[in-house]
Amino acid sequence: MSSVLLDNWELFRIGFLTTIKLFLVAGALSLVLGTLLAACRVSSLPALRAVGTGYVNTMRSTPLVLVFAFLVFAAPKMGVELPSFFWAAIAALTAYTSAFICEVVRSGINTVPAGQAEAARSVGMTFLQVLGIVVLPQAFRAIMPPLTSTAIALLKNTTIAAGFSVVEAGSIPAAMAERGENQMVTLFWITVGFLILILPLMLAQRWAERRAAVPA
Repeated sequence: MSSVLLDNWELFRIGFLTTIKLFLVAGALSLVLGTLLAACRVSSLPALRAVGTGYVNTMRSTPLVLVFAFLVFAAPKMGVELPSFFWAAIAALTAYTSAFICEVVRSGINTVPAGQAEAARSVGMTFLQVLGIVVLPQAFRAIMPPLTSTAIALLKNTTIAAGFSVVEAGSIPAAMAERGENQMVTLFWITVGFLILILPLMLAQRWAERRAAVPA
């Protein structure tokens, strides 16, 4: 069984390295975009709330594979050229995941007592100062468990990029089939690889849950 992994180590190494890159870059961009969208969702300006709500509802209702197909096939015909399939995958994963992160962050903002924001505004702080200095630090502490679950979902969603010419972990079975390797053993090692990647996230989630727990 181990010979399947050792004989094709370079293929597994390149595939999972690309998966990690997709996860880290798309995760960071999704966190930034999702937080900005959450700020729009709680803004006092109706236009910003409408933009945030429209984006979130559209992305949450659209299958991720369609977002990929749009950015890979339709966007170039509309004059939007992305540097490579890798960056098209980054854009698709970011556009999709940020909608879910937005809702997680918004739920965290709603856990902060409104009186704190009102007190901050009464001393002259702007909306952005209230959000960045008073509300978001408390909100992120409360949302670490659901935020970690969204990160795990993002990691697994990176396998969809294999269907759009990105050589990552999801593309390993097809390459191994061409080499005549055992598919069951291949899938076993891919599963082990994802478990190794997800384990630190699960441990971080448990740690965040313990920190956020209210003492009995």
